[in-house]
Amino acid sequence: MKVIGITGGVGAGKTALLDYVKAHYKCRVILADEVAHLVEKPGQRCYDELVKLLGNGILNPDGTIDKKRMAEKIFADKYLLGAVNDIVHPAVKEYILREIDRCREAADKDFLFVEAALLIEGGYERLLDELWYIHARPEIRRSRLKAGRAYSDEKIDGILKEQLSEQEFRQHCRVVIDNSGSLAEACRQMDEKLEEYLCQK
Repeated sequence: MKVIGITGGVGAGKTALLDYVKAHYKCRVILADEVAHLVEKPGQRCYDELVKLLGNGILNPDGTIDKKRMAEKIFADKYLLGAVNDIVHPAVKEYILREIDRCREAADKDFLFVEAALLIEGGYERLLDELWYIHARPEIRRSRLKAGRAYSDEKIDGILKEQLSEQEFRQHCRVVIDNSGSLAEACRQMDEKLEEYLCQK
């Protein structure tokens, strides 16, 4: 089983490509954002630490964490953002590593994909077999974010400013998939690489 990290800037189309591979290959897909939601649930590893750090004001009436309220609180304060990341990121990484071990033991998948915006910054390069960069030109990403998420130019500017440069993504990733055109064309590029790996088995 080959373990592949999928990364790229916001609006590059990572989710659509992973939906495609899920439907066409024997694989497991782990989304770091979904894992973060899991480890923040009541009774899970991060819950008590987050409530202690941020207070009961971030809780819904049923005791779960209100993601919107938590985001508003931490993105207005760089110290809190860093403290939350220090709580959540190690728990997410631990969960992902356990899942990789479990899938290797089960030996019933050809691929395991891990998708995270911060794969490179989080040191996943040393933990996965290789990283793939999903690239899309900035103007394409901008138009997708406006159409799909109704983001303003100001919000998009802020997000893009925080992300790695094109050069940094390419420097760390073994494979580059260009998703600036049609989804079908990007899927064809994915097929080409994945079929190449299957032939080497």
